[in-house]
Amino acid sequence: MKYEWRKQEKDLYLPKNEPVLITVPKLQFLMIRGRGNPNSTAFSAKVEVLYALSYAIRMMPKQGYTPPGYFEYTVYPLEGVWDLAEESRSVETLNLDDLIYTVMIRQPDFVTEDVVSRALEATRKKKPNLALDEVVFDSIEDGKSIQMLHVGPFADEVHSFARMKKFMQEHNLELSTRTHREIYLTDNTKTEPAKMKTVLRYFHVK
Repeated sequence: MKYEWRKQEKDLYLPKNEPVLITVPKLQFLMIRGRGNPNSTAFSAKVEVLYALSYAIRMMPKQGYTPPGYFEYTVYPLEGVWDLAEESRSVETLNLDDLIYTVMIRQPDFVTEDVVSRALEATRKKKPNLALDEVVFDSIEDGKSIQMLHVGPFADEVHSFARMKKFMQEHNLELSTRTHREIYLTDNTKTEPAKMKTVLRYFHVK
């Protein structure tokens, strides 16, 4: 039976549209860091790299190699950790070019450095123009976190973040970092803004 993250990991990926406190364990990701407008072609190119590698790993058995411990699964959704350049923190109007980000796609536990190396080699042969050298394979532990589902355009996320901060105040919690995580459950290039679904998460709260 195929492993479906939407069914097996609802607590992480399908929260309700109300803030909730959770503990996120250490998970492994393929990731690329960058700075600039997420609507740019440069950003789209980084996302393309992550998906190309993620699907290369999932399809390995059909290409003649089955990693130890491999199981059928659905590729995890795109995620992003977002920050703002220090010189832009005091500016009232957000300049998208000043965003600092790490985009990533989670990988199943059977994925190792060797598996990633094989995926890189195979993808480099098929798509030599991709910026594969920018990819990092590493683990991240968000730990104690507050998250909720945001339904609607990215521009309206500020309202959901306000609800999350109110939740924190009510539960005597504080942020330990300025960054936050977003998990994209819908494809914003194919979904109406009003119907887009994004998991918003403040991590490492205390």
